[in-house]
Amino acid sequence: MENSNKNKKFHSGFVAIVGRPNVGKSTFMNYVIGQKIAIMSNVPQTTRNKIQGIYTTDKEQIIFIDTPGIHKAHNKLGDFMVQSSLSTLNEVDAVMFMISANEERGAGDNFIIEHLKQIKKPVYLVINKIDLINPNKLLEIMDDYKDAVDWKEVVPISAIQGNNVSEFIDTLAAELPEGPQYYPDDQVTDHPERFIAAELIREKVLMLTRQEVPHSVAVVIESLKRQDKRKIHIQATIIVDRPTQKGIIIGHGGQMLKKIGTLAREDIERLLGDKVYLELWVKVSEGWRDKQSLLQSYGYRKDNY
Repeated sequence: MENSNKNKKFHSGFVAIVGRPNVGKSTFMNYVIGQKIAIMSNVPQTTRNKIQGIYTTDKEQIIFIDTPGIHKAHNKLGDFMVQSSLSTLNEVDAVMFMISANEERGAGDNFIIEHLKQIKKPVYLVINKIDLINPNKLLEIMDDYKDAVDWKEVVPISAIQGNNVSEFIDTLAAELPEGPQYYPDDQVTDHPERFIAAELIREKVLMLTRQEVPHSVAVVIESLKRQDKRKIHIQATIIVDRPTQKGIIIGHGGQMLKKIGTLAREDIERLLGDKVYLELWVKVSEGWRDKQSLLQSYGYRKDNY
């Protein structure tokens, strides 16, 4: 986009969103971007890779980096997620530390705060889910965090309802440096189609199987081919840890797998704007979350952070 008014200042920059699992980072980014690019579920640690969402107007471009929730790692996959989040702090122009208004400050928040103290970039404390608390509780929360870090600003929002989100975006954009437009107007993420398709399939597994198959699922896109200008053929494998999980995902008479495929296909079509033919398989790969070679082959690589 060429800026027609040469005197008009264009602001651009990269903003990391960090926080404990399930505080609403992906919900916030999807709301701002205006469509789903980060998957959501009630299962903590849903986000595993850094996901960039691109917000563009005629005055600014903000590239939001939604990071995996920072938590105590219990396997190599967990290590990858935590390193992915922390590495982002050194690469951006500003950081949003998101907390959930309806959860007490905990060890996870304090762990992140210790890392935030070491960075030289502006840090915003974003208190999400204010729709779930009594307004009187807000002052209490702000008081609890006020001296933890030298906050650029403390911002209460509801990402799911949009309360105070656009006002925060205006504030954030004004503080970003003047700079170029990094991505075209209509681009909403820097991730390839394969990544988005795999994430949307994984979201449906989490959504439909709930606690039965929590963090043991990976999705690998075996093939993504455009058959013509308006149709894409996708073949994907859902990886699980144990044979019992395979049975749950396939379901009686294959019904669960069919449902996962239908819902994922609808979301992929909405995002890509094309008709999609989706084929799904399920494969057992025991202990994959602790095997470095398998983590890399399933898309969790060190060069991703």
